[in-house]
Order: sequence, then structure tokens, then C-alpha cells
Amino acid sequence: MNILVLNCGSSSLKYQLLNMDTETLLVKGLCERIGIDGFLKHERGDQVYEANLPMPDHEAAVKIVLDALLDAEHGVLKSMDEIHAVGHRVVHGGEQFSDSILIDEEVEHVIHKCGDLAPLHNPSNLVGIRACKHIMPNVPQVAVFDTAFHSSMPKKAYLYAIPYEYYEKHKIRKYGFHGTSHKYVSMRAAELLNKPYDELKIITCHLGNGASICAVDCGRSVDTSMGMTPLEGLIMGTRSGDIDPAVIPFIMQKGHLTVQETIDLLNKKSGVLGVSGVSSDFRDIGAAAAEGNEQAQAALDSYWYRVARYIGSYTASMNGVDAIVFTAGVGENHIQTREEVCKYLTYLGVDVDTAKNDVRGKEVDFSKDGAKVRTLVIPTNEELVIARDTKRIVSN
Repeated sequence: MNILVLNCGSSSLKYQLLNMDTETLLVKGLCERIGIDGFLKHERGDQVYEANLPMPDHEAAVKIVLDALLDAEHGVLKSMDEIHAVGHRVVHGGEQFSDSILIDEEVEHVIHKCGDLAPLHNPSNLVGIRACKHIMPNVPQVAVFDTAFHSSMPKKAYLYAIPYEYYEKHKIRKYGFHGTSHKYVSMRAAELLNKPYDELKIITCHLGNGASICAVDCGRSVDTSMGMTPLEGLIMGTRSGDIDPAVIPFIMQKGHLTVQETIDLLNKKSGVLGVSGVSSDFRDIGAAAAEGNEQAQAALDSYWYRVARYIGSYTASMNGVDAIVFTAGVGENHIQTREEVCKYLTYLGVDVDTAKNDVRGKEVDFSKDGAKVRTLVIPTNEELVIARDTKRIVSN
């Protein structure tokens, strides 16, 4: 079974085609600058094909992707009939969806309604779904939600301490994100440790430009750092993370900002970018800190501290921890971040082997032999989770 996985952004489209009989990646690629001029990067093994192509909308981008898959030189398919299903990443499923689901008109309607909760993501996800539906009307489409893995959170973890009517009427609560990533790396950790998934307490740290931490207790998400939107939680690349709510009107007043300008400031101009004044890229911040830039060092110190603080709180929420997993761009590749975070955690039984930790983008248990709590690097594979769920839904 060949499954096409799509992840639609406002002006981009990431894709992978996987053979799910062997769970083999056949091709992957990216369409950028949709609605502007259009750029395609298409990769088959070591072969990379790039082209500037007109992409006035997402439907045009989907057609370009399909043409690339069928191309005699760059493609891997002989006909469209070899695509058996399409799996779509959808950011927000609200309370309605606790699992992936076959897309019909009612599912599309709910995704649209959840656009209020994820205005930067769900509308784009829906555009991609409708484009595929129009071009491939007979191919099953499956929605895989970022929020679904966290639907197992208990009410004590997801409620906000505001008047309850706002939850009842408007569903204001914590939902969490990066669910496919947290699910994949926690399951993979159990495999690497050779222990039953449903007997482990695992804390997964998805540390990229967007970042979140999840407490996975016996295979179930019981808490996570992102909230109703991806703005809550950790300090991130450009997002503020946790902040005193009273700071928001104070910023608006002092800076003469509108609501939207303030939201943009917290989402796009804050985080390690805002504190360092240098960049949202840890390589740039690290280089500046090494040269004596105090703001850059403060950004790193604050980031490491916040990650460690969340790990500590989630250890308490599960009454213990067996393994801590680092994943995503920073988690997989920034050696110093893992080292500095783990320095806070020796009281738990974390004991790091610095030689084993000297790795980027590869699976490794970098704990010392005999460490009570295992520390692992596991590159995430959200597309594989989407493809697995799509195969399961379509097969059933």
C-alpha cells in the first residue's frame, strides 16, 4: 500500500510517499511560496530535483507534486492508481477527535470550526484536503490530528482556572500539540529499551523552533506543555511560552499595540530570539554567547532551565520517570542543550555519558551504564505515524 502524506502550511506543502508494506520512504519533497511564485524541491534517495514552477494555490501545488511522482525521470509511480490513500496532518481536532479519521463532509466541517483554535494552521490543512479531494475524488483521505494523542489527558491537567462557563461554551482548555511526534518517539523509546510501552513512564522533549514536552504514562499522554494554542509552555524559537497574563495588557499599553500586534509579538518576536536579540537559531545564539554576548547566554540559560523545570514537574505528575527522550531540531542536534538540561536532573537518577551524547540526528541512549533514568536521542518521524494511522483507518 502506497500512502501519500501531506502537511499543508499557509504557503507551503510538505509531502512524503511511503510504501507501507515495508514502511519504506519512496520520495519526499516541499513546495514553497505557494500563491507567490512557487518552488519545488523533490528528493528520491540521493537524487534531488529543484524547479521554480507557478503555484497560484494549493491545488496547483498538489498537481505539481503528483506530476513529480509520475515523472519518468524523477518519479516512482506509473499511474495515479498506485496512490492508495492520502494522510493529512491536521493541527487541531478540538474535543471532537481523539483518533485519526476518514475524511467526509462532516469531518471537514469540524476541522473548519476548529479553525478558531488554530487560525494559522487548520485553514491551510483544510485547503490541502479539499485540493486532494478535487484532484483524487476516489482516493481515501485520512485526517491525523496533532491534538489527538493528548486527548487522554485528565481534566485536572487540561482545565484552566477561569470561569467554567468558558470551557462549557467555548471549549477553552489545554489541547497540546506535536502529538504525532510525542507518540512516535515514546513508542520507539520503549522498543529501544526493550520494555513494554504500557509499563513505562516517559517524558518526551520535542525541542525545535516550536517546542513542547509531554508526560507519557504507560502509553498515554497525561500532560503536555502547549495549551489551547502552541504559544503556552516552553520558551521557543520566537514564541514566549509561559508568561504572566497581566504582562500582555501592560505591553499593549506601553507599546501602543493592538491585540493582533501583541499576539504577533508573542508568537514571532519573542522566545530566544527576543531575549538574545541575535537569532532564533541555537547555532547563532551559541556562537554569540561564546563571544561574550550576555543576552545570548541569558537566552540559552533560560531555555535550559525551563525545559528542566517542566521535566521535573512531569516527573511529579507521573510519580516517577523511567526515560527522558530528546527529539526535533534542537533536541536531536544541539549537544549542549541536552547536556545542560540533564545537569539539573541528577537528583532523579540521570547520569549522562558525554561521549555517547556527542551525536547529532541519530538514535542513541546516552546514559551511563547503570543510570536509573535513561536519556535518549530519537529523531522524530511524524510522517511515518501519519502513514501508519492512514493505513490502519483505510484498512478497517
